[in-house]
Amino acid sequence: MPLAVGPALLLSAVLCLAAAGNPKLPTAVNITWSSINFKTILLWQPKPSGYFYTVEIHGQTSDTKKKCILTRETECDVTDALRNVRETYTAHILSVMSSGMDNFEEPPFSVSEKFTPYNQTVLGKPDIQNYTQISSKLNVVFQDPLTPYTFPNGSFQSIRDIFQHDLEYKLYYWKDQSSGKKDATTKSHEFEVSIDSTTNYCFYIQGTIPSRRENRNGQESMVLCTSVGKNILDEYGPEVFIIIAVMAIAIIVLTVVLPVILCKRKKTKAVREKEPLNGV
Repeated sequence: MPLAVGPALLLSAVLCLAAAGNPKLPTAVNITWSSINFKTILLWQPKPSGYFYTVEIHGQTSDTKKKCILTRETECDVTDALRNVRETYTAHILSVMSSGMDNFEEPPFSVSEKFTPYNQTVLGKPDIQNYTQISSKLNVVFQDPLTPYTFPNGSFQSIRDIFQHDLEYKLYYWKDQSSGKKDATTKSHEFEVSIDSTTNYCFYIQGTIPSRRENRNGQESMVLCTSVGKNILDEYGPEVFIIIAVMAIAIIVLTVVLPVILCKRKKTKAVREKEPLNGV
């Protein structure tokens, strides 16, 4: 009996020593998904010291994909691993030693929250191509943001190619220097709205997915304003007229008053020259 117990005790001691020499590694915390137009970055903390991270992407139906293997970074571009944008994924961030070491147990890891690209990626800013204000019509033409995913021919897919009829755009417009906004909706690449023909307007565009419960509205485009009928006062303010008035007065002084003064001085000099010298 003692002979049977000895080897068991010896093996336990070896395993204990191995465990003591390889303490459990820290695991990732504050794991977040950052995704715009399906470009998706995984972020976490802390920076590793003496170990590495490896990211595993687990889908509901797809095979597990490894990304950023043995990285010392705390972010990882996982876009390529999320091509099925309607699938729900979780990320396992493994804390591992170097690849040259054998691990008898699964390395410690942290699990992210679930992420579904189709429902959670943020819509980026639309690109306004052209806009005109003619008579009582404001026309705005724009393009969809592109995604990192491509067609077989290598051209990039737009968000419209993925969302299709789920995608809408809203135009928000208002009279220049006014706070009252109006809006219009389209599923195309163009807006045409009726406006006051005598007033300039400002506007921006925003993509939206009405079917979403969260992240429904995308990023806003830059604000642009029309300039039909703008005069100098609209463009520069009353200060420009003050400057013009001062310049006009200066010109009048130089062209009218100054010649009069010079003429008087000339006459005075002529009179003095005609006067007899004292004592003559």
